[in-house]
Amino acid sequence: MSSYPVNLSVDYPEKSSRLLVLARALLGWLYVGVPHGLFILAYSIAAFFLAILSYLAILIVGHFPLSWFDFLIRYSRYVNRVVAYCLCMTDKYPPFSGRRLPREFRQDSDRRKPRVGGGQR
Repeated sequence: MSSYPVNLSVDYPEKSSRLLVLARALLGWLYVGVPHGLFILAYSIAAFFLAILSYLAILIVGHFPLSWFDFLIRYSRYVNRVVAYCLCMTDKYPPFSGRRLPREFRQDSDRRKPRVGGGQR
């Protein structure tokens, strides 16, 4: 594992459903794009404003609030699940959640309080 703070790994699908790939190619915009697209739009707007607030909180208070950090991690997980499904990297339909799921794919992040650098030395 590298020292980078985020690690994304997707298990190689040994066998993919040909019918599901055809359905995604022809109707993916309808059954993936519409519901997940609308959800990602709303989620992205909330994540954008929370990222700005987090930036200000770090400047003012000096640390990243843990609940805000968790929200942005869940957002990142959810978007990565939808992208992995759309790119045929997995056959599992993505849930409308950013919770960690066992054995799907991992996006590891440090659960400790995020560090904020003290500037250049």
